[in-house]
Amino acid sequence: MSDLFDTIPQGQQSPSAQRPLADRLRPKTLREVIGQRQVLAPDGPLGAMLASSSLSSLILWGPPGVGKTTIARLLAAQTDLVFVQISAIFTGVPELRKVFETAKLRLKSAQGTLLFVDEIHRFNKAQQDGFLPYMEDGTILLVGATTENPSFELNAALLSRASVIVLERLSLIDLELMAQRAERELDRPLPLDGPAREALLDMADGDGRSALNLIEQVMSWTLPEPLDREQLAKRLMRRAAKYDKSGEEHYNLISALHKSVRGSDPDAALYWFARMLEGGEDPRFLARRITRMAVEDIGLADPQAQGYCLEAWQTYERLGSPEGELALAQALVYLALAPKSNAIYKAYKAARLAARETGSLMPPKHILNAPTGMMKEIGYGSGYDYDHDAEDGFSGQNYFPETMRRQVLYAPIERGFERELKKRLDYFAKLRTKRQELP
Repeated sequence: MSDLFDTIPQGQQSPSAQRPLADRLRPKTLREVIGQRQVLAPDGPLGAMLASSSLSSLILWGPPGVGKTTIARLLAAQTDLVFVQISAIFTGVPELRKVFETAKLRLKSAQGTLLFVDEIHRFNKAQQDGFLPYMEDGTILLVGATTENPSFELNAALLSRASVIVLERLSLIDLELMAQRAERELDRPLPLDGPAREALLDMADGDGRSALNLIEQVMSWTLPEPLDREQLAKRLMRRAAKYDKSGEEHYNLISALHKSVRGSDPDAALYWFARMLEGGEDPRFLARRITRMAVEDIGLADPQAQGYCLEAWQTYERLGSPEGELALAQALVYLALAPKSNAIYKAYKAARLAARETGSLMPPKHILNAPTGMMKEIGYGSGYDYDHDAEDGFSGQNYFPETMRRQVLYAPIERGFERELKKRLDYFAKLRTKRQELP
């Protein structure tokens, strides 16, 4: 590994000095890769494959700048395969055919091919299917890279022939090791004090490539003394946090927000709410989702919650950003601290299931209207008890289809206002039993 840290005397330029820092620091063996120990360690999935000489096709799934391309290149070197790299963004069917034909010719000379496909999720279904026969006959060993969830973006047939390897964003410790490696390569320290150095690495947001680009930029400055955090902030813009409003990160963060509210944690809910806003999420989407939380997770445990959310939504529409977002934040905290119940949600799902299973059963005849003489003759409306005329305003009649057993769908919980609703249900259940016992 020492050759990786060879330095060039100041004032002397070499061809390598003209290369970007990220390229100059590219690891030469898997042992030199920073981060991803969970997959590269001897007991990790890739480590185990290499130890047993049984490398299979892979899908490397992870955020940008965590080493997907580097790992693929080093896997090819370690297994004596020719490394061929293409991007799904710029490669069409004719180019793919050429790659496959060249790999076939290579295989006839007993030389295998590791085909690295960057952004593999950009290929459509037909293009993804085109890889299958060449993977199956050994023409290529496919290593695809994607920042999107393979379960959503890749064909089941392709996934069944490849192992998905999850790569994680780099930690601050990983990025610090990368910074130290860069300092040895450049033979000088970063011109930053401790807090500024931490701030620089934090700006990279777990992206190693971004970290090295920031380091290279800072190293190019001529400074009389190290910068502090405030001075650094004036010279560099913070990198936007990873957030794709239509991709997996969108669903990850909205899931975190919803579950924080369900878990009665207003602080976590506010954090994820702010993360989504900082990422550029439409506050109207958040207003809709917040209202959905009131319906799904609070329900009648707090009947005011839904109206509170709708008012916050309306307030946002009138005030706009950023003032209107405060109303949504208030609704979010209200929901997080409200009593929780999914009794209505469960009852609704059970009712839909019962409706599907019972098909087109008619209501009992005594609750059907009889606007014509013929309908009266066949029993429509016969025997109906008008509840307002009954004792306690409750007749206790059956309102389900005559051939269907009575269903208990709504089961309120002993929290919030539903505690009172449960008392009412129990009261009517006793009255119903009493009415049915009467001759």
